[in-house]
Amino acid sequence: MSTNTLTRASLTILVIGFLVLFVGGGSRFAIGLVLRPMAEDLDWSRSTLGAAAAIFLFVSASCMFISGRLADRISLRTLLCVGLLISALGIGSMSIVSTPWQAILFYGALFAIGNGLASIAPVGVMVSRRFPGRAGLANAITTSGIGVGQLVIIGALAAVLADIGWRSAFLWLGIGNLALVPIVIVAMARGLATNPAQSDDDRTDGAPAQRSRSGKTLREAMRTQKFWFLILVYAICGFQDFFVATHVVAFAQDKGVETLLAGNLLAFMGLTGVVGVILAGLWSDQGGPWRATLFCFVLRFAIFALILSDQSTLSVAIFALLFGITFWLTAPLTVIFARDAFGMAHLGAISGLIVMVHHMCGGLGAYVGAAYFDTYGTYDKAFALMLGLSMAAALFSAWLRR
Repeated sequence: MSTNTLTRASLTILVIGFLVLFVGGGSRFAIGLVLRPMAEDLDWSRSTLGAAAAIFLFVSASCMFISGRLADRISLRTLLCVGLLISALGIGSMSIVSTPWQAILFYGALFAIGNGLASIAPVGVMVSRRFPGRAGLANAITTSGIGVGQLVIIGALAAVLADIGWRSAFLWLGIGNLALVPIVIVAMARGLATNPAQSDDDRTDGAPAQRSRSGKTLREAMRTQKFWFLILVYAICGFQDFFVATHVVAFAQDKGVETLLAGNLLAFMGLTGVVGVILAGLWSDQGGPWRATLFCFVLRFAIFALILSDQSTLSVAIFALLFGITFWLTAPLTVIFARDAFGMAHLGAISGLIVMVHHMCGGLGAYVGAAYFDTYGTYDKAFALMLGLSMAAALFSAWLRR
């Protein structure tokens, strides 16, 4: 098999992984963009939409664990396409909601299931098999799709939201998820066909390997200290991530930032996130994942301290853009931590469980932020909590060096 053919097959896997996370990432963060106008239009409290976002994150997190386990067993093409179809149905149906239970059903359940199946867990397994020697950079490239999707999709919706309304925004997101299905079917079929002699360890159709891969089972991994320190780090990371993603636009608007600029802050967090995630991948391949993780939480400590001391328009912008650098920084490192500590044999299940905890705690962060605001009329107490958690996570990250 020629080098050019192998390169085309590998590029196909990178592009598919990037596109799946691009559409899923942009769709996921739309709730933060429309939080305020949707709540005002339907006369709902922010806690109502915060609860829908929290349920979404709990359900999608559970499905990420399931998809991670399935990635060790079945066709990744089938898994991704089913996830995209369910995502399209769920997010598109948000265009017709009129009561809270509908938001919980369509966004919190249906979209969550689809977004969890077509997620970073199976994409990470797919890419790690194809690029065993450069898994950090390869996962960073595909994970950057989330940040680019946040930049492009949220930026585009922010520019037209006042004209089309939040209902049309959800409808177009549904169409975007649906349109990706035939692309995945055709591209992955061609990508697989270009390399039929590929080893079992690197197969991209997700079929079980015929020869064994070394590594711990999920149960064996759970008996180690390192597993639980990873869980703590990713739990705090998720709690902070989705608190900020869900509330940063509303927070900026509360502080007098113009609506379009506030929406673009969320979008440009995706751009700075791409920078952070690529640097994390390169850093991980050179010196292991713990240094990038430590940097993530030291920077978060500094920016939460900044926003507690100054909430001017400039500080709000600096806060959002610097947080964006850390936003997806740890995402490509999940499979690297899991692979280095526990091997390849059950990489999907172990990394899927870590991602599940990350997103479940993200749901809690989204809801806690809304509850703090509804109780106190400000996010200050939530920011103080995030400051303390950043310090704790930095200490846990330093321990992972061992």
